[in-house]
Amino acid sequence: MLEQRFVFGPFTLDAARGTLARDGVPLAIGHRAVSLLQALVGANGQVVTKEQLIDAAWPRAVVEESNLSVQIAALRKLLGTASDGSEAIATVARVGYRFCLPVKVQSGASGADSDRNSAAADAGPSIAVLPLVNLSGDAKQEYFADGVTEDIIMALSRFRWFRVIGRSTSFAFKGVAAGAKEVADKLGVRYVLEGSVRKSGSRARIAVQLVDAATQGQSWGERYDFDPRDVLSVQDTIAEQVAGAIEPELLRMESAAAVARRPAGDVTVQDLVHRGTWLFHRVDRAGHLQARELFRQACRLDPGSGHAQFWLARMSAGLVAYGWTETESADLREGMEAAVKAIHADEKNPYAHYALAITSVFAAAFEQAVRAASRAVELAPGFALGHLVLGMARLYSGDAAGALSPLERGLRLNRFDPQNFVWYNTLAHAYLFCGDAGRAWECAQRAQEIRPDWAPAVESAACALVLLGRRGEARRCIEQLAAMARPASDALSPLRRNNPRWERDTRQWLREAASAGRD
Repeated sequence: MLEQRFVFGPFTLDAARGTLARDGVPLAIGHRAVSLLQALVGANGQVVTKEQLIDAAWPRAVVEESNLSVQIAALRKLLGTASDGSEAIATVARVGYRFCLPVKVQSGASGADSDRNSAAADAGPSIAVLPLVNLSGDAKQEYFADGVTEDIIMALSRFRWFRVIGRSTSFAFKGVAAGAKEVADKLGVRYVLEGSVRKSGSRARIAVQLVDAATQGQSWGERYDFDPRDVLSVQDTIAEQVAGAIEPELLRMESAAAVARRPAGDVTVQDLVHRGTWLFHRVDRAGHLQARELFRQACRLDPGSGHAQFWLARMSAGLVAYGWTETESADLREGMEAAVKAIHADEKNPYAHYALAITSVFAAAFEQAVRAASRAVELAPGFALGHLVLGMARLYSGDAAGALSPLERGLRLNRFDPQNFVWYNTLAHAYLFCGDAGRAWECAQRAQEIRPDWAPAVESAACALVLLGRRGEARRCIEQLAAMARPASDALSPLRRNNPRWERDTRQWLREAASAGRD
């Protein structure tokens, strides 16, 4: 049996799996829309009658012709127009429809690992969640393991940039002795999430690990200990935490893998974005500047790529946040425009709303930032960056107490992000201005553990230590600051400019730290 993929413009339709991707990023599309699109692109430019299309999407069912019209209209909106302004799907009056874009058909043996892995890579990241193994020694607890597995699948499915194998397919492996690579080969996925559940008395433990089938190595793992009495609440919490933790791990691993497998001379929007994200996660000025050029190039190749526009917006905000910009207003303007384009490309993409929120924060448009961040977490409750930027927007607008919960939640969801030094330091300031110097110092310490050479975190620690009465340690922080390079601005600049009272308090605490004697 041959697998077929239809490539037209930036889109890839995988007939075997029933998926549609744009620049390798899976799109939200129903099975009827996929069936209609398969019938249209498979007709080689010929007219497909309305009766044939209805039979393809609604086999053995009697439906109104208006249902077909609605589906075709949605497909047209999703596919957009060709470079000459013509629509991808043309109406042939009183007959049916015709697909107008040039289509390239790619075929391969479904049993060949190389073809399967290539297809999975082209369709973007993909993951299967295996049923969690019940280690409780009690068959009656099987429902709990199955319930958590299903909730994790549903939570991961909300992140639409990677493909998640459905529940029925995953549960076909329940009780089957199969390794991660064997499962990945059979399902055509890159990653497998596996784990176990153990309940003992009033405590329960869930352990999960993410396996990269290509290397057969563990890419991520975590344990969750809890009181199982409130089963529904626990299932929701674990699913959200797992989804929030796995999603950024997949993002970083996939961008690094894309750089490694990039073919020479074959530059696509997806390739440019993946190379840019790999540079972005190095978190240095040279990497950010190189990544911005790659994102700009991707946006020029396809201005309608919401994925590329999101990354350009996030990069613009990052350059401002780290003080690596020479034209702050121009960078923020570029970032804001890119964020709006990302939302226009896909209003239901939480990343697009995050992009608008983070650029709005640094442009001091805090109300807009709060609205955008709230929309991001509404669309994806387990989206760590959405919670983090919501906390930042609230803090910078003057609401320190309101910033605590989203910042704490975001950091719980995404504890391993290399840029968490910014978020921990933001949380440190929220605690400082809420009068909790102890928690502020702890957060400043966490920020320094991630990035010891970042001066704002050392300043936060000095302020907290003064308030805790540990003036000798505060003085040593000031001495440490004297040897550090300081950019003209940093991630806290909007906070300082828009909250003069807090800025005066901070300056006073730092003066007290500088004048303190040694213990």
